[in-house]
Amino acid sequence: MERNFWKGKRVLVTGHTGFKGGWLTLWLTSMGAEVHGYALPAPTSPAFFEVCNLQGQLKSNTLADIRDGERLTQAVQSAQPQIVFHLAAQPLVRYSYQSPVETYAVNVMGTVHLLEAVRKAPVVRAVVNVTTDKCYENHEEDRPYCESESLGGYDPYSSSKGCSELVTAAYRRSFLEPAGVSLASARAGNVIGGGDWAADRLVPDFLRALDAKKMLIIRSPGAIRPWQHVLEPLSGYLTLAERLFTSGQDFAEAWNFGPEESDARSVQWIVDQLCSQTPGSSWDCDTVPQPHEAHYLKLDSSKARAKLGWHSRWDLQTALTQTLEWHKKWKGGADMTALSLAQIREYEKAWRA
Repeated sequence: MERNFWKGKRVLVTGHTGFKGGWLTLWLTSMGAEVHGYALPAPTSPAFFEVCNLQGQLKSNTLADIRDGERLTQAVQSAQPQIVFHLAAQPLVRYSYQSPVETYAVNVMGTVHLLEAVRKAPVVRAVVNVTTDKCYENHEEDRPYCESESLGGYDPYSSSKGCSELVTAAYRRSFLEPAGVSLASARAGNVIGGGDWAADRLVPDFLRALDAKKMLIIRSPGAIRPWQHVLEPLSGYLTLAERLFTSGQDFAEAWNFGPEESDARSVQWIVDQLCSQTPGSSWDCDTVPQPHEAHYLKLDSSKARAKLGWHSRWDLQTALTQTLEWHKKWKGGADMTALSLAQIREYEKAWRA
């Protein structure tokens, strides 16, 4: 990661009003990038995008649907980005059971619309399509998945992200590589961090229960996930984009950005750690039958370590502490833009160490 690389770069971030997109937007603007955003309005209230006043830091802020190919093409033509990060998505497993058609339309055709828009913008040099660790065909084995393994997905969300990966590979070979555009996909773990208010996510659910002085009800205490602070995969996306821009097709492929295997922990381990740090909190198990979700999920990020020099800098304990600290300061009325930038600077110090 080179801060100077981003100074003056024209960057488009789709999904910039979301949790990960908001943190990425803040990081990019802090490095001097000219950031253009394309997304629906912030999906929650409160939201990181609003709490950190990101609208005023954007060069342009297009509030529109990724399914609107014509509007998206207009936004890309207007922004003329050199680098594109595609994060706009329907990101929730349980919601995908309720709205499968929407999930596929957003996650699959949204990717198609974005890559079609890129085809019509010759100034674009590098594209990072952010998918998920859940895009693999999960065999419920207690081992990490690497990038060469089969794509799949039991639920509509996971399957739609596997489809997005296939779309990415097809567009790379058929259109973008011949045109000199470097396109890669990025698969991260379960991200946590300050400013996430999404439904049906463990840490936001815990914080909502804590604020409401209620007991947290969890679904699958034994489920294993590769937990990581949001800045971890974002540093991977930034590093990857730099390499795509400077070295081209050598890095135009799929990449995992996950934590150390020792930080792939159970849901129960996470809530026990959170409860130990927050007096008055408690949890119990939901006895109602739930839709299927994978039990084991781990990522093998050895390729990113070997070829990009990327690896996890904050262990899980640090990630949880930073998340709780962010939420505590927000509850206390702190300047969350300044606090978030301070966390980014602290992470960058760990990166350089």
